Amino acid sequence: MKFSKVIVIIVAIILGIGIEECHCKVVQFIFGDSLSDVGNNMHLSRSLAQASLPWYGIDMGNGLPNGRFSNGRTVADIIGDSLGLPRPPPVLDTSLTEKDILINGLNYASGGGGILNETGTYFIQKLSLDKQIELFQGTQRLIRSKIGKRAADKFFREAQYVVALGSNDFINNYLMPLYTDSWTYNDETFMDYLIGTLRRQLKLLHSLGARQLQLFGLGPMGCIPLQRVLTTTGNCRESVNKLALSFNKASSELIDDLVKQLPNSNYRFGDAYDVVSDLISNPLKYGFQNSDSPCCSFGRIRPALTCVPASTLCSDRSKYVFWDEYHPSDSANELIANELIKKFGFLRDGQNAAPSPAPAAIAPSPED
Repeated sequence: MKFSKVIVIIVAIILGIGIEECHCKVVQFIFGDSLSDVGNNMHLSRSLAQASLPWYGIDMGNGLPNGRFSNGRTVADIIGDSLGLPRPPPVLDTSLTEKDILINGLNYASGGGGILNETGTYFIQKLSLDKQIELFQGTQRLIRSKIGKRAADKFFREAQYVVALGSNDFINNYLMPLYTDSWTYNDETFMDYLIGTLRRQLKLLHSLGARQLQLFGLGPMGCIPLQRVLTTTGNCRESVNKLALSFNKASSELIDDLVKQLPNSNYRFGDAYDVVSDLISNPLKYGFQNSDSPCCSFGRIRPALTCVPASTLCSDRSKYVFWDEYHPSDSANELIANELIKKFGFLRDGQNAAPSPAPAAIAPSPED
């Protein structure tokens, strides 16, 4: 009997099958760009897409930069909090252990990253979605070596997955003449290329165990301060907004198609385009005062792209839709998250979205 047990253990070790069941928590694996980055780019020393300068993270934790491209939380932070899920740390944090991953999951999002590998190359260092998935495959090998194949497969099947990219593929690729994609494709053929690439990537994630997945749509990216300042009128660039709407339509159809194709897939698409568009057009309706310029700015020098040490802040960060030229403020992210929570069907009828409380201001708010 003892001999038989020894044989079972040896076979289990060879096959990578865990003897003990892993009573693992449900965690998140987040793939995205700067809207979801929680510190990966801070570990990319040559990256030009950084949220490591003063003012970033001012309303969160100790008030110091933490890798988020905002004054506070990301949309993924808020949605995860509402579901009672732990906030996953950045994958490039070298201090993490297998135990940390099993408890908290991982965030692979990278500022400047896109669905396409060529997107954002002028940032020098960034993680494209393909690279993020490659890192995820490394995570899987690590966890299998820790708890065995059977327990690891169960852990990854039960996890929640977030995929939130796409805006950089337009703003920092297709719409910039220095990228070959801008003259190789037209609007229709570029969308086909982009969605075709995303299809391959989502199918790959499914083959790696992703069963519960949320795909975020794009907001009216033609209305971010960076795009407005490129016009002579200061208005939104409607041609860019149309690209976002086309991406959302194609992505929604992609998700519907994949759910029919992929076994046991619970893939959901959600976008907050309409509510953000209304917020930008009618900020007072939502309790905001400014929806066309960044809270953190470098005076009249526009665009400064990111907050810099010499930047000044608006007097009330909670009243600004945009934190910098690219990214929403914590308050706007909460509104976006609440809309996505509804779109993903995470609320029962009659239940109100209740994400984690907005962070209290740590540092004083310099006047304009």
